[in-house]
Amino acid sequence: MGRSPEYCAITPYSRRAGSSRVRVFEWLDRVGTDFAVVSYASLADAAPSRLARHPLAVARAELRLRSLAAARPGRLLLHREASPLSRGWWERRLLTGADFAVYDFDDALQWDRGDGGLARKLAPKAEKARTSVLHADRVIAGNDVLGSWAAQHHGDVVVIPSCVAPEDYLPKTSYALHDPPRLGWIGSRDNEACLLLVAGAIEEIHRRTGARLTLVGTTGRSLGRLEALVDRIAWSPHTARTALAEIDIGLMPLPATPYSLGKCGYKLLQYGAAGVPSVASPIGVNADILRQFRMPAASDVDEWTEALQELLDGSDAHRERLGRGARAVVGHRYSYDAWLPRWTAALELPAVPP
Repeated sequence: MGRSPEYCAITPYSRRAGSSRVRVFEWLDRVGTDFAVVSYASLADAAPSRLARHPLAVARAELRLRSLAAARPGRLLLHREASPLSRGWWERRLLTGADFAVYDFDDALQWDRGDGGLARKLAPKAEKARTSVLHADRVIAGNDVLGSWAAQHHGDVVVIPSCVAPEDYLPKTSYALHDPPRLGWIGSRDNEACLLLVAGAIEEIHRRTGARLTLVGTTGRSLGRLEALVDRIAWSPHTARTALAEIDIGLMPLPATPYSLGKCGYKLLQYGAAGVPSVASPIGVNADILRQFRMPAASDVDEWTEALQELLDGSDAHRERLGRGARAVVGHRYSYDAWLPRWTAALELPAVPP
């Protein structure tokens, strides 16, 4: 890598991946400091199947990490992990080699012990996350659940939520229901299966009202019997910021697992940024966001059915109050503008002029 970069950010994914975009690239876009950014293999995700299809990119990524570790950057931001193949050695070496190193994480990696196939078991994330927390100079956690765990291993933990830029989202202007009504969800293929948790409620609402489900994400069919009710929109930066305004109710179901406790509620914040009324599972930070939005929480199929029906039966004015209120909360409490001073302070960067 040549001479040591003064400022360096390492992230496992490219800008196309939500986690890296939200936790790294969007912040760097807002500061005047020139960071060298290293994205592992520059892929959209680090799924074993994807890595296996790009062996040369993986080999180059591992060599790049070796070069960067030898260069010993001055200021280092490490998001989630340096390498999906590492069991903690790259993370330890990079964090301890920098003059000042910050570790950032936004999922319950500490409870990810490699469930799944053999490739996942070879490099589980739990011990890697613990190693990263132990060897960083400072830790940034995406919510209080993650922050509380990190504080058990480190004395300098800053909680900064995953943020959105409300100005980037087309705000909803009409709260009259579409015919048929449009339920909506946004996310990646890895999380689509969460919708199956509330399949019974979606089907019942469809039976009563004819409602359909708009998915902003992948175009592959993965939801079994629900696919008959689904209209898919391929994800792009443009559709992520415009398509949500065209749905009537946003959905964010989650399984009741320890890993879900670490979720940062990003889908809810996206719905809020677009002014869309929503229903979500009250797990982890979701419960607090729902209270701030004054929107319904639902824990089982019956509660989901009731909450969706109540929003559909409510007046246009009621849905508008909820949507506009959520957009205001996002702007004041979950926007990049609101948290930029704290983020730059956590990395000990120069303050950004207002």
